[in-house]
Amino acid sequence: MKSTITVRASEERDVASITSIYCHHVLNGLATFEIEAPDQPEMARRRAQIVNQGLPFLVAEREGRVVGYAYAAPYRARPAYRYTLEDSIYIAQDALGQGAGRALLDALIAACARAGYRQLIAVIGDSANTASIGLHAACGFKHAGLLQGVGFKFGRWVDCALMQTELGEGMGSVPAALHTRPA
Repeated sequence: MKSTITVRASEERDVASITSIYCHHVLNGLATFEIEAPDQPEMARRRAQIVNQGLPFLVAEREGRVVGYAYAAPYRARPAYRYTLEDSIYIAQDALGQGAGRALLDALIAACARAGYRQLIAVIGDSANTASIGLHAACGFKHAGLLQGVGFKFGRWVDCALMQTELGEGMGSVPAALHTRPA
């Protein structure tokens, strides 16, 4: 029997695990287009930046061990994008395919909708990343486009798949003012 995955808000004590998970993906995968792995202070700064904006930064735990994390960040800086976020999800290599990604993405979508956001965008590094594309599709994301050859990593050109899901009322009404982000 597999142990239960628990999703919760990240805390400063999680930064070492978050850094380890992300660095593996930087150095070995195409989910991120970073080439040099950031250190723990840099990852703490990034986490704080998200949290200080009132945005969700979650971790998934199994038996007290962080096995993945996810967060939502502003999609673009210009004011017209203020109701749109971009998600990021990273899972520990030894926890792939065990439900942490689904638990994190479900919780992230719910948190973003509760906060009044209307669109969530996934910019998936490597259009051949069938696991991430499948996860997003299973959580209601639709294909929104393909950016061909926009990254160059590991000696080859890499695409980005774009996926999108509506949150809450989506485009169905004029949104209320957001209360989770500073003006």
